Amino acid sequence: MTSWRNISLWMDQLDEPLTPRPSLQADLRADVVIVGAGYTGLWTAYYLKRQAPQLRVVVLEAETAGFGASGRNGGWLMGNILGEDRLLAGLPAEPRRAAFDLLHGIPDEVASVTEREGIACDLRKGGVLYCAARYPEQLSGLQEHLQHLRGLGLGEDDYRWLEPAELAEQLRVANPYGALYSPHCATIQPAKLVRGLARCVEAMGVELYEQSRVTEWERGLVRTASGSVSADWVVPAVEGYAASLPPLGHHQLPVQSLIVATEPLPAATWAEIGLARGQAFSEASRQVTYGQRSADDRLVFGARGGYRFGGQLRSDFNLTEDERELRRYLFGELFPQLRDVRLTHAWGGNLGMARRFHPHMLRDTRNGIALSGGYGGEGVGASNLGGRTLAALILGQDNQLTRQPWVYGDSGLERLPGWEPEPLRWLGYNAIIRSFVHEDRVLADPHSAPWRRRLAQGVAGFMEGFMK
Repeated sequence: MTSWRNISLWMDQLDEPLTPRPSLQADLRADVVIVGAGYTGLWTAYYLKRQAPQLRVVVLEAETAGFGASGRNGGWLMGNILGEDRLLAGLPAEPRRAAFDLLHGIPDEVASVTEREGIACDLRKGGVLYCAARYPEQLSGLQEHLQHLRGLGLGEDDYRWLEPAELAEQLRVANPYGALYSPHCATIQPAKLVRGLARCVEAMGVELYEQSRVTEWERGLVRTASGSVSADWVVPAVEGYAASLPPLGHHQLPVQSLIVATEPLPAATWAEIGLARGQAFSEASRQVTYGQRSADDRLVFGARGGYRFGGQLRSDFNLTEDERELRRYLFGELFPQLRDVRLTHAWGGNLGMARRFHPHMLRDTRNGIALSGGYGGEGVGASNLGGRTLAALILGQDNQLTRQPWVYGDSGLERLPGWEPEPLRWLGYNAIIRSFVHEDRVLADPHSAPWRRRLAQGVAGFMEGFMK
């Protein structure tokens, strides 16, 4: 459908017809039914069929593969999971190191699968640059974070400090103070990955029905408008759309992130900027910015959006002029030569934010549910880990995947931290975001008085701590 191409730059770039697969028109019996043909659902299906090809696995998708966050994200394939430093801090040194290695191996695992299955998704493992660039407080903040990582046992091979001259060898920004570099990140064309995964699992025998929105679910049964699937296991792989399947919305807030893409930039411009190896980059503010150089030489740049009262999903991602211009302002501060560049695409998506920034994976045997989510905007990589972990949990395995602190094991949804009721969550979330915006404005102004800078940082830091 033509409208699906308007979802994002990534969907627009696909050279395949976006013809929907048939919808569910019958009552089926399966071993596993997965709700959602995004990364989590498709990775779960993939690893289940790799290990237990005899299983009947059915995937139900409300629109088409890639309609949700999997076709809309910024294309960072990170070897991380949100809040990993907090989650792993309490482990002894040896299992903590093993857990970090598991996370850092995510990009290589995805690269191995895409090579084996012939999924061309422009995967380039160039690492990631977290830059201190727009004001000096970013420098001290990043260096403090580096010392924290060192205390967890992560060395130069995991995170390395780059002085401005070293940073310039990879990326040239207007006001560099330095950067933290990690090799454990790749960039991809997200829609090519999710669409390729969909074709792959179908070839493995997974039944995928599109335009089959789940209207009701209970233990062992999901229903659509024209059919149903009964199964031993239900996998609600909906992430940012958790509010559509109560009670999941109590545990995951739908938060919006918004992205713009420039026209393809000439080689001379990229010679000034860098990013020759497909590196991802961010500038170290609490605004949560992220960018990459696409395979066709566009700058793709995003920043966190907002939260709507009552956890309402945003469906209209035609960005307003203010939303576009905020992102232009942010990347223009880094690359002044791009301040007047033409933007060809602007889009966004809903992502799932867990309370206390705590991603979760669990198996609830009593209710026949396997769940992975709360990735907080880092789901391109974390969903691969989630898919592997859910497959292991469903198959009853006890291994390194199932023993991590983000895995709740065999327990019910009630163990997951929940969000406060409205209006508290709306007031709280928006107060936090406003404190971040205020901090950024104060610190980006070189004429701000020192006391104002300290106050803005203190308030934003306190508010961020409240979320955790």
